[in-house]
Amino acid sequence: MKIVTLFLFFLFATISVNAQVTPKDTTKKGYVLMENDSILNDTIQLPEIVIHKEKLDPEAKKQFLILQNRVYKTYPYAKLAAERLTVLNRGMANLKTGREKKKYFKIVEDYLSNEFETKLKKLSRKQGQILVKLIHRQTGTTTYELIKDLKSGWKAFWSNTAASMFDINLKTKYAPYDNNEDFLIETILVRAFESGRLQNQNPANPVDYDNLTTSWESKAEKLK
Repeated sequence: MKIVTLFLFFLFATISVNAQVTPKDTTKKGYVLMENDSILNDTIQLPEIVIHKEKLDPEAKKQFLILQNRVYKTYPYAKLAAERLTVLNRGMANLKTGREKKKYFKIVEDYLSNEFETKLKKLSRKQGQILVKLIHRQTGTTTYELIKDLKSGWKAFWSNTAASMFDINLKTKYAPYDNNEDFLIETILVRAFESGRLQNQNPANPVDYDNLTTSWESKAEKLK
């Protein structure tokens, strides 16, 4: 989670520090039973499901609720990341020299360490991976690509390698039409927006949920 945490630091603090610088696979997914990282490999393989068409058995429902809690926990961070990225890009566009950019990043780093490190470090590994997916949903760019753009390709390579050691792939994309877990995440988000549980922010690439559901219903029928 350290790599994801450091990256999010750069996004979350942008608005607060901006004024301080003078511009110059379709696979069956398993859901972890608990948030405790020591049992990340203790998973249950669930069949691909269409939530509103099938009544879940108690164990599947339990796993869905765990996924739901993870989405509730991480979506606000992804939403904030998208907002900060917009401001960050605007601020960077106004900086002319390498010295100005270096000063800008230094201010951001110092602020981030004090403001957000503790909160983000509390995310579990699985929450971190879902956060990576949601960042791609909201920004249209993978976390790996964002790090590469903000720092360097070499930094992005090592960031992804380090993150992989903790079961977090920074190159992961949000693919609700192909990945059943992502479809379930989209279902959770749609319901949360409708109930007011989460505040909706349009994704970088809008998803037609009715069409998405029809697609998964068709897949479910073929499996029968």
